[in-house]
Amino acid sequence: MQLERLIAALGPTEVVGRAPVEIRELAYDSRAVTDGALFFCISGARVDGHDHAAAAVSGGAAALVVERRLPVDVPQVVVSSVREAMPRAAVQFFDDPTTELQVAGITGTNGKTTTAFLLRAILEADGRSTGLLSNIERRVGGVAHPVDLNTPESIDLQRLFRQMVEAGDVACVLEATSMASVRRRLDGTRLAVLVFTNLTQDHLDFHGTMEEYYDAKRRLFAQAERAVINVGDEYGRRLADELPEAITVSPGDELDADLQLHGRFNRENALAAAAAARALGASEHAIREGLAGVAGVPGRFESLDEGQPFTVLVDYAHTPDALATALRAARELARGRVICVFGAGGDRDRDKRPLMGRVVDELADDGIVTSDNPRSEDSAAIAAAIAGGLELDVELDRRAAILRAIEGARPGDVVLIAGKGHEQGQEFADRTVPFDDREVARAALRNLKTPA
Repeated sequence: MQLERLIAALGPTEVVGRAPVEIRELAYDSRAVTDGALFFCISGARVDGHDHAAAAVSGGAAALVVERRLPVDVPQVVVSSVREAMPRAAVQFFDDPTTELQVAGITGTNGKTTTAFLLRAILEADGRSTGLLSNIERRVGGVAHPVDLNTPESIDLQRLFRQMVEAGDVACVLEATSMASVRRRLDGTRLAVLVFTNLTQDHLDFHGTMEEYYDAKRRLFAQAERAVINVGDEYGRRLADELPEAITVSPGDELDADLQLHGRFNRENALAAAAAARALGASEHAIREGLAGVAGVPGRFESLDEGQPFTVLVDYAHTPDALATALRAARELARGRVICVFGAGGDRDRDKRPLMGRVVDELADDGIVTSDNPRSEDSAAIAAAIAGGLELDVELDRRAAILRAIEGARPGDVVLIAGKGHEQGQEFADRTVPFDDREVARAALRNLKTPA
């Protein structure tokens, strides 16, 4: 594609060193540049792409999109915001794939992944080959691919949409995050429907306030043809007032399906998925079949059964509200105690830590505070912020904490291992070590049956 054609899509620009240039690829990471690429110099919080422009040119970049002129010998397109220009170019370069692909977005704090799995299952049951872009799984033409960001950068996202179209997908379900909204990753994407699950405290290290967090979600609805909103949530009711044409759902609505997933929160997820599917024209038969066919979602209230006389659940809950929701659902399943293993991530919203501690202290019979991706922070300091003044045990070794909970469980108890869900690593300042709560718990359960 000629550079001039892309320039036309970028809005007001200044072109330095303009010459006929054939653009064969788009890139925003200098390490991924190939010959003929148009390189976008994004100014981020930690890295400024302008500092890597020379490396990009050395790697084969044919032109740059910049916010200031640079001393390099290739054409430069100067724009006011590279971040805003990038999705416009991506949509143009990949020939606007969401005009050919019916995209359903799921946004909210909790429930995005499960709702995405349920909606995809319905659309597949309706005979539509459907792509998936979620926190735990990415599918293009039915084939699984490695997962990076929940909502990929705009270049990667539009490329994936085009790949889906070429692979025969007619629809795609994706998680639309608030960070993606702020960073303009979804700009230019046509959303046939957008679902709002809920909004609770999370990511305030990034957004600053709940109002800014809400605004990041709210702006996505400007590009959605239809909206489905859970009005069982406080922010959902506010959003529905602002979007009077939206379809609304709540826990009291009728759900004509044999749902295998436990918990009131999963009923809400299923109701939202069903409403979105109807908005996309799916049949009631497909809705019933799709919902009934999802036996579980990895790391989302996932039950581990090794023949033990108690229940073990692994859940991604890592916010106060999600933790409370999971614990209440666990209580419904328990004939005995509810035991919770949990922590809080380092380098993230610190205000939620004591809130999580209080939730577990109130709703669980026994709570064990442990490490959960401490990153650059001290695990003991995080645990102290969670457990301060509460009757909670502390075991910083996550493996030992899980083992303690399982060895201490009695028939009828429920052990909830919260925070990491599907994740397969524990993040420290300088490394990520392999760690999967499910594998650790299964090993502990099997060990219970092994004679001493």
